[in-house]
Amino acid sequence: MASTEGHQTTSAVAIPKATLGVGIIGVSPVRGWASVAHIPALRALPNYEIRALGAHSAESARATAEVFGGTAVFSDHAQLVTRPDIDVVAVTVKVPRHRELVSAALAAGKAVYCEWPLGRDLDDARAMAALAAKLGVRTIVGLQARQSPAIEFVQQLLRDGYVGEVLSTTMVGLSIPGDVVGLPNAYMLDKTNGANLLTVPVGHSLDILNYVLGEFADLSAVADVRRSLITIEETGEQIVKTAADQVAVIGTLTSGATASVHIREAVAGGTGFLWEINGTDGTLRITADAALPEIFPLTVAGARGRNEPAELAIPTALTQKWPSLASLEGAPAFNVARAYAAFAADIDNGTHTVPDFADAVRRHEVITAIEGSAASGKRVKA
Repeated sequence: MASTEGHQTTSAVAIPKATLGVGIIGVSPVRGWASVAHIPALRALPNYEIRALGAHSAESARATAEVFGGTAVFSDHAQLVTRPDIDVVAVTVKVPRHRELVSAALAAGKAVYCEWPLGRDLDDARAMAALAAKLGVRTIVGLQARQSPAIEFVQQLLRDGYVGEVLSTTMVGLSIPGDVVGLPNAYMLDKTNGANLLTVPVGHSLDILNYVLGEFADLSAVADVRRSLITIEETGEQIVKTAADQVAVIGTLTSGATASVHIREAVAGGTGFLWEINGTDGTLRITADAALPEIFPLTVAGARGRNEPAELAIPTALTQKWPSLASLEGAPAFNVARAYAAFAADIDNGTHTVPDFADAVRRHEVITAIEGSAASGKRVKA
């Protein structure tokens, strides 16, 4: 059964009492996660207001102001995080700058929504979590797959005993197929930048597995680069890839269940995302188009006994938990918006239903354990 310690759920969602002013650092006028997810999410929520945007240069700031008119735009993040009308700072830049920008926002006393991975490594993550705890500032990390209605449904089914006792779980997924990537993602080929197959597709996928079924007690892992030359789509240049494109993990959860995970990229094709939960009485099968469960819609199928799993309808009480977000369903912004909505309710109610920096540290610890096991060839505590 799922571990729910530290996380409260409720069917009656309180309306936040005040509008929260948001400043987003890392907005591009032409592309990027802020434009695709954060801005549409916040615009769909009546209790949030985007009051400032941060761009990486003065030129980008001017272009951003033209695209997102009516909002203050800054190229100096210090000016944004100290504005008195900003309650929440969203950090959506590339991972190497997370610690610097998050630390500045926390020091200014702002609540922070930082994209995942929280840091380039475990040390980065621990430093940010410690600072947030020291200053007593609310945080949220972009592990928004937890907010997916499908994940809430799976938790509900497990609580209701649909599969009986969970005996094992298996997850397989594909991130980016082929040997070509777009220029904006080229930095993910360098392991030292902290955003790669292990931290992003594996990280997001592991997070829902551990959130729903509990943490690893110990694990053994393999991480290899099987396709070391990757072509940049826009230029044709070939870049040497140092980040693993095959990550396989097998271990034991604290419940005693056996868990196996294999996420890969740079292969020609294959299953996008398949997660099975196998129990004494039934089976659950969660699928999506890619190993990015935070972005791609999840389908839930189930079977009792030895029957073949059939699709299960996710209850409307879960899909329509936040009615103003109906237009975003199926889009990358949907789970981000649900995370923001839950965060506002948490602030009002003193609850903890969204993953914070302490949760992010735990996920970074598991990633570090995977790296250690892959390097040593030994089974390790997780």
